Amino acid sequence: MSDSINVRELGLQAYQPVIEQMHQFTDARDDATADELWVLQHTPVYTLGQAGDAKHVLDAGRIAVVNSDRGGQVTYHGPGQLVIYTLVNLRRRELGVRSLVQLLENAVIELLGTYDIDSSSRRDAPGVYVGGSKIAALGLRVRRGCSFHGVSLNVDMDLEPFKRINPCGYENLSVTQMIDHGVSSSVAQVGDELAALLIRKIHL
Repeated sequence: MSDSINVRELGLQAYQPVIEQMHQFTDARDDATADELWVLQHTPVYTLGQAGDAKHVLDAGRIAVVNSDRGGQVTYHGPGQLVIYTLVNLRRRELGVRSLVQLLENAVIELLGTYDIDSSSRRDAPGVYVGGSKIAALGLRVRRGCSFHGVSLNVDMDLEPFKRINPCGYENLSVTQMIDHGVSSSVAQVGDELAALLIRKIHL
């Protein structure tokens, strides 16, 4: 049995191939397989979760809309947004899905706090918010006691595509990012910091 957590830096990737790789990893793993965090950015894409309703995509334009098996409604991924996929054996670590959601939210809140950004979570709408604006989104799936998908954090990106959807199914939900709050750190640096926080919290 492995207690280690491997971090894979994947750079800029298309959405669909990475999702297929997560499925393959999750289907092939056993109780001896180490958990992994996949740290990356995606090329522009709208993704619809399992309960996703296409009516929340108002005007996709040239951006592809892809069905996903994660939880949640519609969101946007694009360059400048940090994505960390959490491939974790929840049974081995005695974590429930709700506990993992809270762990991810708390890690983002703690990270933003180091940049003097005051943020919070909402019980009725998973994710992390600065004031009334969403800065991080969550979407998870559990198969055979193991999680995949994960968390996205807006760092320094083009937010315009969010205006063409109802983010996470909420009309008129505003979206923000770290650069709008005075943060100049790169996506790579923020990824290193958030991955380190997640590893520490998963090991607790």
